[in-house]
Amino acid sequence: MITKSLMAGAAAVALMATPSLASAPDQSALEARIAQLEAQLNALKSEVVAARTQQAAQQQDIIRLETRPVAPAPVQQAAAPAAPSEGFRIGDHTVKFGGFVKVDAYASRYSGGDPANGDALREFHIPGSIPIGGTDEDTATDFNARQTRFWLTTDGMVGGHKIGTRMEMDFQTLPGAGDQRTTSPANPALRRAFITIDNWLIGQEWTNFQNTAVLPESADFIGAAEGTVFARQVQVRYTRGPFSVSVENPETTVTPFGGGARIVADDSSLPDFTARYAVSKPWGDFQIAGLLRQLKYQSPASNIDSTATGWGLSASTKIKVGAKDDLRLMVTGGEGIGRYVGLNFSNDAVVDASGELDSIGVVAGFAAYRHVWAPGWRSSLIWSAQKVDNDTGFTGLAANRSAQSLHANLIWSPVTAFDVGAELMFADREIETGASGDMTRLILFAKYGF
Repeated sequence: MITKSLMAGAAAVALMATPSLASAPDQSALEARIAQLEAQLNALKSEVVAARTQQAAQQQDIIRLETRPVAPAPVQQAAAPAAPSEGFRIGDHTVKFGGFVKVDAYASRYSGGDPANGDALREFHIPGSIPIGGTDEDTATDFNARQTRFWLTTDGMVGGHKIGTRMEMDFQTLPGAGDQRTTSPANPALRRAFITIDNWLIGQEWTNFQNTAVLPESADFIGAAEGTVFARQVQVRYTRGPFSVSVENPETTVTPFGGGARIVADDSSLPDFTARYAVSKPWGDFQIAGLLRQLKYQSPASNIDSTATGWGLSASTKIKVGAKDDLRLMVTGGEGIGRYVGLNFSNDAVVDASGELDSIGVVAGFAAYRHVWAPGWRSSLIWSAQKVDNDTGFTGLAANRSAQSLHANLIWSPVTAFDVGAELMFADREIETGASGDMTRLILFAKYGF
């Protein structure tokens, strides 16, 4: 359209510039008209140049847009869960598996006679089983790998709730059907199996009355057995900050009137109740725990139907000494708590002359000092004891009165998670008659955790 305008303007200029076509032209007016038309023509030329320049730029933009690669639209996907630092994922849960293999060699001498082959005392220290009154024999040597352990855990978020589980087993308490002549078999035994949901724990776990964090490092299964609160059982526990409370499986152990074999009663109507307060400070850790329980025994054959109350308090601490050493302490006391302390060294209650239950008092504790000699080298010196307050008119004179043990060990870790060591221990048991028996034991072990 711009080109046609230019052509029309040029024709008009040519026509008017021809003398034969002008009618009596005024020379001045004609020249002014010609100058005006030339100005319009120049203006039209400028507009054409500008229009063509703009048109070329627009065509270049179109070409660039058509030839530019177009990025695909982003696909909306759910964020992939972060890979766990260890373990693997199944759905919303991180699954981990671990444990350790431990091999022990024991050389033991008993002043009151050797325990029978297969007796648990030959594999770990049980204060109430040290023989009394038998014949002193030569040193007995035993090898086993029954403390070997494995565990499986899961952790995840489901519906906005943090949910986890743990299953743990070893081979310590259930020897296999064979014997040491062939394969030294052992059967797996359940240690821990529980669910955690936010602040709740439901299942089998260490009693809330216990503090496993202060247990001394020992080659023995427990070490300071006489003075330690030690029980694993099914419970429901709630924890909020440093406080925790629980209801736990009840069980009452009873001494018959006048003494005799332990009675394990399963007659309790109420669960055991515990409460605990635990704090961690730069100097170490401290915990205090309480236990309240119903003791109950029913025996229609003996016309016994009685209940009593048991209670206990336990305080424990681990205090840092210098850069690497520590001191570990526990003291526990109460009445009717025998099965919780020292692997049931004392029973919870005794039947009195009228057929009623009478709670038995107990005081127990331990002290342990751990020293690091050099990187990978460390030792623990452990003393543990328990004293029972028996009414010998009810319990008789064969009831356990006291027990104690002393341990010294040296442990070396040449590589991460691999320990080898030796521990020398001396332990004794005394009954109400004053008779006693002792055990001297050397333990050598190797352990690798994974």
